[in-house]
Order: sequence, then structure tokens, then C-alpha cells
Amino acid sequence: MKQFLLFSAMICAFSSSGHAQSADSLAIKKISDEIFMNGTAYSNLKYLCKKVGPRLSGSPGAALAVEQTARMLREAGADTVYLQPCMVPRWVRGAKEEGNANLVDGKKIQLNIVALGNAVGTPSGGINAEVVEVKNFKELEMLGADRVKGKIVFYNYRMDPRYINTFQAYGEAGAYRGQGPSRAAALGAVGVIVRTLSPVLDDNPHTGATRYEEGTPMIPAVAISTNGAVELSKLIAEGKLRSIYFKTNCQMLEDVPSFNVVGEIKGTTYPDEIITVGGHLDSWDLAEGAHDDGAGCVQSIEVIRALKSLGMQPKRTVRAVMFMNEENGLRGGTKYAEVAKGEGKKFIMALESDAGGFTPRGFGYSASAGQSAQIEKWQSLFVPYGASEFKRGGGGADIGPLRPLGTVLIGLNPDSQRYMDLHHAKTDVFEAVSERELNLGAVAMTAMVFLVAQYGL
Repeated sequence: MKQFLLFSAMICAFSSSGHAQSADSLAIKKISDEIFMNGTAYSNLKYLCKKVGPRLSGSPGAALAVEQTARMLREAGADTVYLQPCMVPRWVRGAKEEGNANLVDGKKIQLNIVALGNAVGTPSGGINAEVVEVKNFKELEMLGADRVKGKIVFYNYRMDPRYINTFQAYGEAGAYRGQGPSRAAALGAVGVIVRTLSPVLDDNPHTGATRYEEGTPMIPAVAISTNGAVELSKLIAEGKLRSIYFKTNCQMLEDVPSFNVVGEIKGTTYPDEIITVGGHLDSWDLAEGAHDDGAGCVQSIEVIRALKSLGMQPKRTVRAVMFMNEENGLRGGTKYAEVAKGEGKKFIMALESDAGGFTPRGFGYSASAGQSAQIEKWQSLFVPYGASEFKRGGGGADIGPLRPLGTVLIGLNPDSQRYMDLHHAKTDVFEAVSERELNLGAVAMTAMVFLVAQYGL
């Protein structure tokens, strides 16, 4: 009899679980159909790219983006839309950069360069100096101050093509952009040229933030295109290069006020349990910031729109957040977490899309073992949408500051193969985004938000 009762209980439990899975599968199919049939992410992205354009924090473009994404959230049906103030750095590029390779035979070759974000400008007449090429920091240290002082350091570090996930290669190469200027300055260098962080050979230099170490001189720093890096290295190897001249006009101004943009659907059952979904609203100034991170912003807005259009009132409160200043300061993400800490609410999960609007492959998540197990129970629901690669470890820069609050961090992981081709370059434009891939990412994000809102973590 006991065995029969145990068997019956197991059958009931299995049936209940299967019924829930079936209901969730149907709900996600409705979400998918709604986004593919009536979605506004692509049209919102077009507006953000073509009508607003570059959105470097503190710029007029960033201010307009705040205004327009607040409008988009209202039109998406958010119960509440508000602006969360934060102070942001104001770095300006100024006039276009100039650069030449001066050859020993008296000829000059123009260099395709851009200033690194947050870098200081050159003196008004530019800088002209001999160049030392290094492949890594070890080679720099081996040269020592005697051979670096008064020179321009050329970091010719190639992104490692052996990594299948290009973000791994980017993480390694990023050290030369971020730390390179200060490490060269510590040995007396007067300027730095960094090979663009991209796996492809082309003529498009990519910008991105550098960081000056306190106590070391702040020296001018530029990125050169990958083709330019190859050519420059060849000139050095053949003994044809006498010096490099470059001039930049960038400067860091005083901090200015800006905003995170927040749109909210209030939860019906647990309104004080908060689910955050977002992307960063700022972009670099060279292009439209379509993949980085206009895509993540409009996908997050689409989460709100799809849930409201389908009448799926979540049990827990869902907030879509357009974070300001991820690119060169992370002030928006830091401010959001600071405010969250004082709200007296439970921030149970935060989901970020900041890896481009390409085909979603799955999610990475930072959570406890029990929470991870709960997330993994939903993996099969994402198989029909090609987004079922679930991996422990992940999140995002803007949501990272929420982790000390016990928040589960989840990052949408799109296919990474093409992202670094465009990242921080003038080619990151609306035309580089596929509507279908963008919508599929929005489907995956909305499905994950729906499940967490329904069941918690």
C-alpha cells in the first residue's frame, strides 16, 4: 500500500511538472509570436541610431536618447516611467585625429588612428617621436626605461583567433588598451599606439576606454586599424621608419548630470521583488551604437511591450533600465545599485543584453547552486528558439554592482563571431543589425523574465 501511494505521488508530481512545462511552453510561444508579428525593437533601434545617433555620456546625443527611450517605454505600456539622476564624465574627442609615419627616405604615410576614450590630448602641435614596438607587457618591461623614455610605445598585440568565443580574446587584448598607456608612461614614454581590438584585418580603428593609474603621467593614446598595425610593424622590421607624428584634440571636462531611464510593470503578487532587465544607453561617438548597446536597450523595452500586449501581468515587478555611462565610467549601473540598496526591496534577478543583437545562443548566470539548478530546469523551454546554451558564470557590467544585494545576474549570450568586427568602430550602425536576430534575442529575454516573474528564484 505504501509503495502504491508513493508511486501515485510520483505520477502526480510528474504530471504537475509536465503540465507546468506545457503551459510555460505555450506562454513562450505566444511571446515569440507577438514579438515576431508586432515587435517594435527594430523600428525603435532605427530611431535611436538614425534620429539620435552617437550617444557618448554627457553629450547632447545622450540627453536626446534619454528623452526618446522614456517615450518608447511609455508607448510600450510601462505602468511607470521615470528618470534616475546620475553624474557622468564628459569626455570629448574634438577635431579629427592626425597621424603620419615619417620614413627614413623623407616620405610620409598617413595613419588611420582614433584617440582612445578618456585619453588626454596631445600638445597643440602634436607629438613626434621614435617608436618602439612590443607584442606584450613582458617585452615592454624587458626594454626598460632606457629604451622607452621619450618614445612612443606601439602595442602590437593581436587578438587570439584560437578562442571560439571572441569575448575571451577581447578580454586578453583589452589589457593593452586599458593599462597600456600608464604602463608605458611609467617607463617614460610620451605616447601610445594600440593595435585595434578586432579579429579582422580592415581599415577601421576601434576606440574604447583607457584608464590612467594614479601617480603616473597621463600620456596621449590612440588606436590604429589592424591593417595599419600590420603595415607599421613591417616598416619597423625593415628599418624604414624614422618616427611617428600624431595629434589628438580630446579632453576630459567636468562631470555633468545625466539619467538612467526606467520603465516598470508592477508585480501583482510580490511587487517588492524586483526583476531588472536592461542595456546601456550610451555609446561611443564614432558610430550609431547599434549593437553596442542600442540592441540591448530596445530588446529590454520590447520585454515590457510584449508582456503588456499579451496581458501577462507579472507576479513580480519588472523594470526595464537604460543604463547611462557604461562605456567610460559605469556611473549609471553604480547609481542604480546604490539606489536599490536603500529601497528596502528584494532585487531577485537582473538580466543584461550587452553583447550585440546577434542570434541568441543562451545565457550565462551568476547564482547560488540552488538558484542555478532552478534556472537549468527551464533550459528545455529555450531549445525551440536556439537559446539553450546555459552556462554558470555570467552577467553584465551594469548589473554587476547588484550582486552584493544577493541578486542573480544573467547575461544574454548571442553568437560572438561578428561582434568584435564592429565593436567601438564606425561600422556599428543600424544596417549591421538583422531584424530577425534582434527579435529572437528579445524573445529569449522576455521568456526568461516571464519565468522568473512567475516562479521566482
